[in-house]
Amino acid sequence: MFVDRAKITIKSGKGGNGAVTFRREPFVPEGGPDGGDGGKGGDVVFLADENLRTLMDFRYKRKYEAENGQNGMKKKRFGKNGEDLVIKVPVGTMVIDEATGKIMMDMTEDGQSFVAAKGGRGGRGNARFATPTRQAPNFAEAGGFAKERQVILEMKLIADVGLVGFPNVGKSSLLSVATSARPKIANYHFTTIDPNLGVVNIYDNSFVMADIAGIIEGAHEGAGLGHYFLKHIERTKVLVHIVDVSGSEGRDPKEDFDKINAELAQYSEKLMRKPQIVVANKIDILGCTDPEDLEICDEYIEFKNYAEGKGYKVMPMSAAAGYGVKEVIEEAYKQLLIVEENPPEEEELEFFDFELDDVDEDYRKVFAEYDGKNYIITGRQLEKIFNSTNFNDAGSRRYLFKYIENSGVYEELKEMGIEEGDTIQLFDMEFEYYDEDYDYEF
Repeated sequence: MFVDRAKITIKSGKGGNGAVTFRREPFVPEGGPDGGDGGKGGDVVFLADENLRTLMDFRYKRKYEAENGQNGMKKKRFGKNGEDLVIKVPVGTMVIDEATGKIMMDMTEDGQSFVAAKGGRGGRGNARFATPTRQAPNFAEAGGFAKERQVILEMKLIADVGLVGFPNVGKSSLLSVATSARPKIANYHFTTIDPNLGVVNIYDNSFVMADIAGIIEGAHEGAGLGHYFLKHIERTKVLVHIVDVSGSEGRDPKEDFDKINAELAQYSEKLMRKPQIVVANKIDILGCTDPEDLEICDEYIEFKNYAEGKGYKVMPMSAAAGYGVKEVIEEAYKQLLIVEENPPEEEELEFFDFELDDVDEDYRKVFAEYDGKNYIITGRQLEKIFNSTNFNDAGSRRYLFKYIENSGVYEELKEMGIEEGDTIQLFDMEFEYYDEDYDYEF
């Protein structure tokens, strides 16, 4: 199954905690602190791989986590860094941050990679906090937090030429005779339910052609399969619009031509700015495969005059009989060279800014709430300090409560109606509140 969109959760590794240890050796009566630093948590890295063709794997696994950093050890030994998690995606995949809707990276080249979630920094061991006045620090720093986010993976085929048109007009037939691709071909609608790619070899060169599955009227709103595949046309440089000029499906070729272009325009105006070659296929059904017959083939002449009146070049073809295929491929290659020499201006997309969008503005804030029973204090930086606190050490406790006091949260608690003796919950710890001099009883 071809899967071109998936939503997953990624989580980097947490940094390892610093160690609180002291030298305990014979004949070293005053061994100092020797706790080592924790290891850095692993990053989550996306890597574009040209060997992948679909996002199928992400349908079955939705959460990806990098390895945590190892905690520090005694004798000033650092903890091991967590292994980075490398997630391979097909070339042409956009990685989008779900929270902001911004594109984190457009993976358009094989081997392209980027870090989507950085691992937490390793915490410092107590050996780092030793000073001439504090020679035996009995605390260490907790490791940095892991980064968790939801991302959307959206894959768009990277092809030079895209084949568009109603179902059963001959797109797959053209792809099969022009390339080595072997798409499913049958005389019913939506034979192609997955986009197919093929490489066209021409003049000691080549280009990639894609058969975009059946687009019908209303496709831009979700009708048929068009809404599923319209986005794959966006990366193509040249469009080959195939029309069943014979009317074998009981439809008017002119109406088919207008409806497909209307769908392209309503999906994205930039699609209508791409070079478009109009191919009048199934000319063999009209019995007009000879140049002399074309001049008197009323159905073809009528359609040709109509499309050319709108500014498009029309070429006759019978993919089934092999008539006109070479000329269509040569014209597509010619238009492709023109586009490559004069590339259109790239559409400006809103990209994720890791220096601005990845910053937690509330990181240092302390929040208070009342759940009907207890007053609860929370905060990201506060949680890290709490995890770093040695509650058996007076200096370490003092630092924690001084941080809470300086945050101004006690004034907020007073406004909420806190009274002496009420319980304050600080993560997994509870203590009683006393107004005078901020004394606390555990």
